[in-house]
Amino acid sequence: MSKLTKNQKSVADKVEAGKAYTLEEASKLVKDITTTKFDASVDIDVRLGVDPRKANQMVRGVVSLPNGTGKAIRVLALCTPDQEAAAKEAGADYVGLDEYVEKIKGGWTDIDVIITMPSCMGKLGPLGRVLGPRGLMPNPKSGTVTMDVAKAVKEVKQGKIDFKVDKAGIIHTSIGKINMTSEQILGNAKEFISAVIKLKPAAAKGTYIKSIFISSTMSKGIKVDPKSVE
Repeated sequence: MSKLTKNQKSVADKVEAGKAYTLEEASKLVKDITTTKFDASVDIDVRLGVDPRKANQMVRGVVSLPNGTGKAIRVLALCTPDQEAAAKEAGADYVGLDEYVEKIKGGWTDIDVIITMPSCMGKLGPLGRVLGPRGLMPNPKSGTVTMDVAKAVKEVKQGKIDFKVDKAGIIHTSIGKINMTSEQILGNAKEFISAVIKLKPAAAKGTYIKSIFISSTMSKGIKVDPKSVE
């Protein structure tokens, strides 16, 4: 077991073992226990009472974080020439089609989100092996395959994220940066959890939100009382 650093020791007793905090308390506490010198990400883990192996219990959606993600999102817009100017104006970092398809074939993935049009998806099919494992393949359900590329670019730049429950029934995502205020972190966490609750499958039985944890890069996880977010 690795030894705690001096900074980690100084905050180790701030989180009570087994205690479930309110979402507001956790949003403040995560800032208090973060000792990294860099601007750490604030992450949330929500364990759901669903069986993701069943199609009617899959939980997947998008949410616009009111206070943004806290980081610069690099967006590639793969679109037809008539949409390029609007995509650039909306804030896309890279705009084009064939030349970027070739770059990706060569291994280039220096981007966070790809937005494209239905008519361009045929050219992206062969890139599945490169984009799939990195979570970069555009998908209509996440709003990254659309006729209005400029609108999608703007939404992503302003803090729109997509999420999906994993095989273990957990949704894990980043909801901001530690340099945000506790109120901004709280606002993003509330919006995210609200979006997850709205997506409860009709086939899910029993307790839907089983547990919630908030943490930052390299910090301890803070247990959140699910009742405090209902």
